[in-house]
Amino acid sequence: MKKHIQVAAALLFKEGKIFAAKRGDSPYAYVAHKYEFPGGKIEENERGEDAVKRELKEELDMEVKVGGLYASHTFEYPDFIITLWLYECEMCSPFVLKEHEGCAWIAPKDIDENTWAPADADILGGLKRVFGE
Repeated sequence: MKKHIQVAAALLFKEGKIFAAKRGDSPYAYVAHKYEFPGGKIEENERGEDAVKRELKEELDMEVKVGGLYASHTFEYPDFIITLWLYECEMCSPFVLKEHEGCAWIAPKDIDENTWAPADADILGGLKRVFGE
């Protein structure tokens, strides 16, 4: 039976563009060097809103104000299953890349799903329909 991971991530907008964090090396080739919504694993007995706040502080030294849940999605990778909880967030501080190899602000109309981790990419179609031009 595959491990099922719960992940809380942030949907961050600035000037009509979405913040994308680029993963570095990974033991799982299908997510290595791909963009993702920043965030991380939800710990036992932790609320998703608290997890996204904690993870962004740990990974990006970023303070955020967490809003509502934008989307949730379950995706099965070859080695594990992930449920992604994507929260609308507001950046309240600058950030520093601590764990990612890069980042980008991408207009929804310019998003290429092939450059994103597959679990995150599945949410992008809806974002493009809602916010794209």
